Amino acid sequence: MRKDITIAAEHRTSRGKNEARRLRVANKIPAIVYGTGIDPIAVAVSPKEVNKILFSKTGHNTIFDVKVADAASEPVLIVDWLRDPIKDNLLHVDFLRIDLAKRIKVKVPVHTVGVSVGVKMQGGLLEAIVREVEVECLPDDIPEMFNVDVTELGVHQAVRASELPMTGSMKLISASDAVLVHVVTLRAEAVVEEAKVAEPEVIKKGKKDEEGAAAAPAKGGAAPAKGGAAAPAAKAPAAKKK
Repeated sequence: MRKDITIAAEHRTSRGKNEARRLRVANKIPAIVYGTGIDPIAVAVSPKEVNKILFSKTGHNTIFDVKVADAASEPVLIVDWLRDPIKDNLLHVDFLRIDLAKRIKVKVPVHTVGVSVGVKMQGGLLEAIVREVEVECLPDDIPEMFNVDVTELGVHQAVRASELPMTGSMKLISASDAVLVHVVTLRAEAVVEEAKVAEPEVIKKGKKDEEGAAAAPAKGGAAPAKGGAAAPAAKAPAAKKK
């Protein structure tokens, strides 16, 4: 979607780490503008202005203008960017020139709207499978997002990419049978989880050991008599009288 936004850029004559460091001190980042058969231009832009676009509703699908020095403004899209993995600072950005009269391919986010009857009434679980789809359209027809109403979605029902409304010049590029969102039952999953966490039955050896010890004769003692009764212990011989 095109926005009435213009980002000022200045020519960049050198490259490398030293140049990037110098730009960061000046609150700038390196960038490049390319596309539409025109030679690429190395520029420097404000990361603050770029972040405003990236964090807007239309995000990287926003079409805006870049004005390099005294040259005429050009409509562009943000097609790539790099952030510091620790500080999350914007380090570099790529701008693609756009011909407003030619169709382009973009990825559009998919959002769900409402509470599914399968979740509210049937105890199911709503799962978002695909969070963006690719479409082809004229730059002015790029949608901010696709809203999928899941209110009437019951258990074992799904919404596929083919059900998204393609208006204006839009044409679906993603697989038409791709599942965007569905509702699954929790019953089967609960059984699987119970099977995973169930502990195997452990034989209590202590009790058997005690029973075995009771049945075994003591060392030097008499063996049990046949029939289970213990044999009487032998009497010691009487002492002889002198």
